Amino acid sequence: MKQKPIMENLVNTYPYVFEIDGNLDRLIRSIELLSYVNPLNIEKEKHAFFASKYTQNPEFRYPKLKFDPYKLHRLFFSQRLERIKDEKLRTTYQEIIYYYSNMVQCIQTIGQKNRFHYNSLRVYGSPTEKDVENAKYILHFTDETQGPDMERKFTPLEAKEYFEEFASRYDFPLKIKYSTSIAADAMVSNATKTLLIKKNTKFSKNQLLTLANHEIGVHMVTTFNAQNQPLKIFSNGFPKNVETQEGLAVFSEYMSGALTLKRLKELSHRVLASDSLIKGYTFADTFDMIHSQYKLDRDTAFSITLRAHRGGGFTKDRLYLSGLRKIYKRYQQQKSMDILLSGKVSLDWEELIEHSLKIGLAVPNSYDNFAFQTNKNENKTLDFILNNLK
Repeated sequence: MKQKPIMENLVNTYPYVFEIDGNLDRLIRSIELLSYVNPLNIEKEKHAFFASKYTQNPEFRYPKLKFDPYKLHRLFFSQRLERIKDEKLRTTYQEIIYYYSNMVQCIQTIGQKNRFHYNSLRVYGSPTEKDVENAKYILHFTDETQGPDMERKFTPLEAKEYFEEFASRYDFPLKIKYSTSIAADAMVSNATKTLLIKKNTKFSKNQLLTLANHEIGVHMVTTFNAQNQPLKIFSNGFPKNVETQEGLAVFSEYMSGALTLKRLKELSHRVLASDSLIKGYTFADTFDMIHSQYKLDRDTAFSITLRAHRGGGFTKDRLYLSGLRKIYKRYQQQKSMDILLSGKVSLDWEELIEHSLKIGLAVPNSYDNFAFQTNKNENKTLDFILNNLK
């Protein structure tokens, strides 16, 4: 926990860092992208798409903006960064402003097809040739036999009870809400510190273990570690933090023994769905590729296609597989994951975070990921695949 005298001393030593960090915190709070990019009418459009025999591209509706984009841009670029004397910190906050300015443009153009897709590329990038090759490499492996742990039979209420039990080892409060407007079966809202569960779905035993280690073991842990950091940017997120955070989350699945070849293939399909945007595929085109060419059932194919095409072309999903590859490589090098769990941080900013720890602007973690302590993976095929990703 933060100690008042220590914080007062830090604020006195770095007054302009805390001033700008606080200013940006107030601006960034209103722009959590995932709260805007998830359509409001998923089930209705899904039904219509299936009824059209997969030919009628969905027309999704999105939440209305709760902020003025132009005003937000103006306030971002009015920050007097030149007053920060520490060059590393000054450069960091400059990059933070550029990153969130791009995020605002992303949100501003949700639903505007090519404009949103272009802005999404600026924030999340596009799948590289190496990403696509890795995805296709994984998809060449023969499917594993599906045991009873893969049967979807648990209700959202049972999932809620499972997650509450899983989180009981931590002393942070776990708020859980049901939602009908999220693309994933469960996700963490960083802004409200809430775990959202999709209301109209069922979960398998393996999926509950997967989501618990992914959402609570990493996303909730980093949310609450960030809360105890002196600077708010640990909570709001460093530039390009998604690849690292999702890589950690999927790695947590691996270490807990929850990761399966089926899940790894799902991440590969997401890469190919993201790549289809670059090729100009429509929603129906991408769905046909995933459903017909790769033989996924229509509900799963719709979900993967939705995640890629929401907003007008959303490339965030390409980062899970590349993030896992980078984190697994770090694990093989026996490097600690502690710094990466200190908040919504990125491998790209590791040196800056180490610098912040030395000068007191970052503190050690309050919470750890228990899965990282012992490798419970017994699937040798997964080890072979991860060892051979490019």
